[in-house]
Amino acid sequence: MYRRGGIGMNAIWLFFLLGGIGIAAARGDVQKVTDGALKGAEMAVEVALGLIGAMALWLGIMRIAQEAGLIDLVARIARPFLIRLFPSIPPNHPALGHILMNLSANVLGLGSAATPFGMKAMQAMQELNRNRPEASEAMCTFLALNTSCITLIPATIISVRVAAGSANPTEIVGPTILATMVGMTVAVTADQLLRSYYRRRGG
Repeated sequence: MYRRGGIGMNAIWLFFLLGGIGIAAARGDVQKVTDGALKGAEMAVEVALGLIGAMALWLGIMRIAQEAGLIDLVARIARPFLIRLFPSIPPNHPALGHILMNLSANVLGLGSAATPFGMKAMQAMQELNRNRPEASEAMCTFLALNTSCITLIPATIISVRVAAGSANPTEIVGPTILATMVGMTVAVTADQLLRSYYRRRGG
């Protein structure tokens, strides 16, 4: 299934590429396509190089926060809330700890640290999953939270803005917090409503 999806996306991108070249050739602007491709590649390298310094700074700050116990503090604060969201997971099960660490890292913009915790959380929840071919309710809830988690420090976006020469790269912090807060609220609400719907339907 994954390979079929990948082939489908590749076909779409190939269609766009060949379509653009074909239209440019029909208009006699093939050179513009070549120039645009080279310019885009050049800009990609410049942005990537510009991100190195900013990302190194933010990751260093986040690492200090992690070593100082800030992530553990956020995890302890969030534990009562998550226990109610994941009633099928025992309070002392390792899965809940991995979920807490994943979401705490996401809140602080530690995407590189959140990924392994997320994988461990899914593996631990799969052990509790009675219907193994399908995702459990806890797994669906975790996916909704992980993809819409509130972000207090959008380090990646700030780094991109720095690399692009933004005059005030941190002005995105406020809107990001608001947008991710709304997104997480909608995701959790939808998860709870759909869970109740399918429970009634199954019953």
